[in-house]
Amino acid sequence: MAKLGLVIIGRNEGKRLTNCLKSVLNETKNYDKTPIIYVDSGSTDDSIERAKSLGVSVISLHNDRPFTAARGRNTGCEWLLKQDPDLTYIQFMDGDCTLIAGWLEKAREMLDHDSKLAIVCGRRREQFPDATPYNRLADMEWNTPVGETKACGGDALMRVEALQQVNGFNDSLICGEEPEMCIRLRRQGWKIWRLDEDMTYHDADMTQFSQWWSRTVRSGWAIAQGMAMYGFAPEKYMVRQSISNWLWGFILPVTALGLAWWTYGLSLILFIGYPLLGWRIYRYRCACGDTHPQSSLYAFFCILGKFPQMMGQLKYWLQQWYSQPATLIEYKKSQLG
Repeated sequence: MAKLGLVIIGRNEGKRLTNCLKSVLNETKNYDKTPIIYVDSGSTDDSIERAKSLGVSVISLHNDRPFTAARGRNTGCEWLLKQDPDLTYIQFMDGDCTLIAGWLEKAREMLDHDSKLAIVCGRRREQFPDATPYNRLADMEWNTPVGETKACGGDALMRVEALQQVNGFNDSLICGEEPEMCIRLRRQGWKIWRLDEDMTYHDADMTQFSQWWSRTVRSGWAIAQGMAMYGFAPEKYMVRQSISNWLWGFILPVTALGLAWWTYGLSLILFIGYPLLGWRIYRYRCACGDTHPQSSLYAFFCILGKFPQMMGQLKYWLQQWYSQPATLIEYKKSQLG
């Protein structure tokens, strides 16, 4: 039978981490000697003490180099394989998520069924989607298409053989490390699959607009980073995202406002593009099964998000220009209690 291990990463997750580890321990209690490791990235709260109190092994990353989720996952993977070199699969999880009962068995069956699958992921649901509009947006974002896909998120069951073939995650990336590794896996002939099954509950805990903004800046950074690493082909979806952000987040508003005096205000008609784009996004989300209020919410923030995403791309290129070290773009606060 395929052997399974779990890697959980976190930073200042507090109570969220306790809930995460309890869900993992409860789900693996019927498995024989399932190794579990929590990798902490410089928490200043009591996250490490919480993990140890539950009997979970802990690695605290040294601050001699930048903390990244990729570094945490690679460190956890290495530790698991030292404990048991015969591990077949590793379930990766973020410390702000809880594992849904039955997921591990369903995901493992899928990997057992197809030896070319490197990764199986499922439906990540937001734990409190109605608490804030930002949580609702996250929940809608997690609802990705079912079937073969190009990338996964931080929660997924992965084949050790595939991870070793591409040398795991890229430690230097401060975000977007999962889709970047998936690019390398797909180029080696591996496949990524999204199951139509619930996998984890995620606690975004976004209560402020500034948190949503920072999170969206981070996604723009990841897009620019991907473009810098892989160029225009064959990852065309990154090209479309990059061009869209620059068009709607910079080129159109600057052109409309910059030419207003010269065109006696006629250039301002370009701003009609925003409601037209919003209408297209709204209709698409309705076709996906979202309610009318949800579709409207998504369309509004999708358009608004072009601006912080453009800023994230600009921030990345400026960092490259000045050869400055990348630092984590965080949007969460520690959850005590």
